[in-house]
Amino acid sequence: MTTPYSLITATIDLLTRFAPFDQMEREHLVWLVDRLKVGYYAKEEIVLTAAKQPVDTFYIIKQGTILGEQGVVRAQENVAWLELHEGECFPLGALLSRRGVTSTYRAGTDTFCYELAATDFHELLKSSAAFHDFCTRRIANLLEQSKQVIQAEYAKSTSEQQSMSSPLSILIRRDPITCTPDTPLRQVLELMHGNGIGSMVAVDADARPVGIFTLHDVLSRVALPGISLDGPLSGVMTHSPYTMPPQAFAYEAALVMARHGFRHILVVEDGRLLGLISEKDLFSLQRVGLRQIGGTIRNAETLDTLKDSARDIRQLAHNMMAQGVAAEQLTQIISTLNDLLTHRIIELEVRDSPLQDIEFCWIVLGSEGRFEQTLNTDQDNGIIFSLKDGMDADAMRAVVLPFAKRINLALAECGFPLCNGEVMASNPKWCLSLQEWRATFDNWICHGDPKALLYATIFFDFRPLYGAERLAVELREWLRGCAHQNSRFLYLLAANALRNEPPLGLIRDFVTGDNHTLDLKLNGVTPFVDAARIYFLATSGHQTNTVGRLRELAENGHLRQEDADVFIESFLFIQLLRLRLHHQQIEKGGELSNKIDPDSLNNLDRRILKEAFRQARKLQTKLRLDYQVRE
Repeated sequence: MTTPYSLITATIDLLTRFAPFDQMEREHLVWLVDRLKVGYYAKEEIVLTAAKQPVDTFYIIKQGTILGEQGVVRAQENVAWLELHEGECFPLGALLSRRGVTSTYRAGTDTFCYELAATDFHELLKSSAAFHDFCTRRIANLLEQSKQVIQAEYAKSTSEQQSMSSPLSILIRRDPITCTPDTPLRQVLELMHGNGIGSMVAVDADARPVGIFTLHDVLSRVALPGISLDGPLSGVMTHSPYTMPPQAFAYEAALVMARHGFRHILVVEDGRLLGLISEKDLFSLQRVGLRQIGGTIRNAETLDTLKDSARDIRQLAHNMMAQGVAAEQLTQIISTLNDLLTHRIIELEVRDSPLQDIEFCWIVLGSEGRFEQTLNTDQDNGIIFSLKDGMDADAMRAVVLPFAKRINLALAECGFPLCNGEVMASNPKWCLSLQEWRATFDNWICHGDPKALLYATIFFDFRPLYGAERLAVELREWLRGCAHQNSRFLYLLAANALRNEPPLGLIRDFVTGDNHTLDLKLNGVTPFVDAARIYFLATSGHQTNTVGRLRELAENGHLRQEDADVFIESFLFIQLLRLRLHHQQIEKGGELSNKIDPDSLNNLDRRILKEAFRQARKLQTKLRLDYQVRE
């Protein structure tokens, strides 16, 4: 019997409040609605139960709540792994793979569901691209919709800014103008003037770049030294210029420019020059660019200048946030610029100090160690030093600690608060020789008491920032070889991490804390960070940051690629929410925090956040099973 048109229209109006139906063509929606049936399930009634035979129905919740249960255990606060509400669909995974469900689905309240036969579900997959895309890439699809909403909110056109996620290949504006290293300097300058370019690349017979000469070099290398214009370019060019492949991203080139002060990056494939990217190409419409901030920091001679640069970093982050720069890129940019600022503070303190004669390495820990800093961050750092002949560790420490304290205080003046837990280089506990660091880490791994587990979550994400990097590298290699051998320590880390559960509720979407808020750091990103760290230690991984660790786990076969992709997308969405939250707090002149009222989110972001929390729970479930941690 054909469904009345008025009922079809009313049902479409209801469905298009939710993804993916809001993206589907009307003809596909009419086709779908005409085949839907409505089922009613009383509270506690089972809708689906684990079975081997393929599931035969696709469900869309019209009204009520559906709970997913592990095995045969009834849904309780601590065992229900899934909670679905109005507009959500199930069981997508089973339908897509044409298998039975592995969990029990039970009505949490009196519930009505739209029901579609499995054969019609697969037919709709073929006919509707939007429906297919959502079902196969659920989080990625929702994230794309959220990104569009964010762009609309900020009223910024991405066409006005170079996309930081664009590959360098599409940013190349013209074929490179080149010459040989033997070309007379006068001819090089005439070519540059005639073509209106600010640089010249010297190439060999195989089009391989061997040097670069810029207008900036004319003053310092030609005019002031009085170099003859009849001499060859090779005498004044920069040899072995920095190159990047065409598939590298614009933000990676920007980071290189910021770190080294370069104005140009050569794009090279298989050794051959493809083109040249300038700072202007990346930031033509941006008032404050990465290289300008980086250059100011590197040349700063006073703390006041660095304090101004710290403010510029925050302003740049705000601008990029408004332009829709992705969370992964933005946190790396923030961390890189903060690195440069810290590096310069240390340089200024080291000059004319006793530390010039001491081999040491300043290490950064926690979120900065993972390149995951947001706008709300305090200090987590330490020092590794090597022992000089005739001096014991305490004597060395007495020399280093005053210097470390000045660094910590200077960073505080630049807007990086002192760590409340005193995890800073000025604390004698974290200013240690390489041998002492090994002994400290070894003690944590062997004993695994609560304090050791807490320290492991901070210190095991260390990386070198300034000084003798070999000390940090040696400590990292020692840790890689030691941690994975202690299964008891890894078990304790897993058990400790599993105490921090994603805030998903059975009665409501979320379990909120003080003032009806969610802690996006503690309960959002931390479950991903902790799990990735544990697997990193267990597999002797090489990556420092969470996304890199998850990708490495997939590459090595420890995670399915599709699972790793979804975990990464979920983690980055929560990071994006944190960055947006901090941006809004600064705009209002308020204090920065990671706590957000879920009611302040639009429906789309609430749904993605709930899905992201589910993925955190899924990753924790894997961690629980792998390490046999009981509830």
